[in-house]
Amino acid sequence: MFEDFLYLLRRNGLKVSLTEWMALMEALDKGLHGASFTGFYHLCRCLLVKSEADFDAFDRTFLEYFKDVPFQQEISQELLEWLNKPDVLSEYANWDEIQALKNLGFTEEEIEEMFRERLLEQTEEHNGGAYWVGTHGMSLFGNSGLSPWGIRVGGRSMYRRAFRVAGERKFRDFRRDNTLDTRQFEVALRRLRQFSGLVDLPPTEFDVDNTIKDTADNGGVLKVRYKRPRENTVKVLLMMDSGGSMDYYSTLCSALFQAVSKSGHFKDLQVFYFHNCVYSYLYRDPTLMTRYAVPTDWVLSNIPSDYKLILVGDAQMAPYELLGGSYGRMGQTGGPKSGMDWLRLLKSRYRHTVWLNPSRRPAWSNYWGETYDLIAREFPMFPLSVEGLEEGMKKLLTR
Repeated sequence: MFEDFLYLLRRNGLKVSLTEWMALMEALDKGLHGASFTGFYHLCRCLLVKSEADFDAFDRTFLEYFKDVPFQQEISQELLEWLNKPDVLSEYANWDEIQALKNLGFTEEEIEEMFRERLLEQTEEHNGGAYWVGTHGMSLFGNSGLSPWGIRVGGRSMYRRAFRVAGERKFRDFRRDNTLDTRQFEVALRRLRQFSGLVDLPPTEFDVDNTIKDTADNGGVLKVRYKRPRENTVKVLLMMDSGGSMDYYSTLCSALFQAVSKSGHFKDLQVFYFHNCVYSYLYRDPTLMTRYAVPTDWVLSNIPSDYKLILVGDAQMAPYELLGGSYGRMGQTGGPKSGMDWLRLLKSRYRHTVWLNPSRRPAWSNYWGETYDLIAREFPMFPLSVEGLEEGMKKLLTR
């Protein structure tokens, strides 16, 4: 049953064994799918997918194979086609409408309920205005509009003000090249165990592989082998950009901080914050308030050079903020003069350094891309994705 589905899964890179496939057949025979198409989907995903990183590949394969099977979607295809027209002309809302909508103060739950009501009521395309699901207006639902808050439907992200994207596949973010969430940080960090060092202690950990090998070589007479324990000795200095354009990635950076702090993959973790670039002061709190300030010179003097330095930021700022001789000095009279000087000083102090970037290089302006390029030339820069995090950690832990 569904043999073609098995072969399609394998062609798309999912390593489904015959044992797993037979388990699926047995589960279907027992009716564990609940006699529903959705139940069948969840049963297949549960038994055939081994890693969260493969959820999106499975999702795409499932939709490809069962494309002719009708199932309920949150957004109708017709409505999505309306909302994906890039050349729609419309009238923009006036200032009074913008202010009135800002003052309504709808919660996410209220907006979700209103969205469901509009989908039931709406029968035609709407562009402009402030009520229907449409484009270029002040409605809380649609795309390319001026609403300060709402649900994006179709189109592409422009102002990053939507709290949710309707119709988006649930497991898209689990792809290896997509931006991470908390769960994926945990999964990626667990893979770093293979880079942990062997502690220089007596062999006290049971060595299964060599015990089997030596017992076989010894004619079946048990010969127990032990090995030195594996323990992570890596110490990390984490510096994160906070505020400004990084506000859009605040949830993501919070997830990174939580995952790194709880993972136990580092022997010691020191965390500091900065805004746009490192200057004469760093901060112990992302609010960057003065009472949390720590002189950067103190960090350089008191945190040893064997720490691995991870810088997190979008590397986008006005060029004078990176290259200006007086910006960010806070009364300092000597020492490094610009943000780039401080970055180079960090680079010379901590030989193992990477930069994790949640944003791509800005394509709309060379002005904002200038600092991105300058920093990328100084530090190995990796995207804040599953694959990017893994590659960055490999680079960071290379001897």
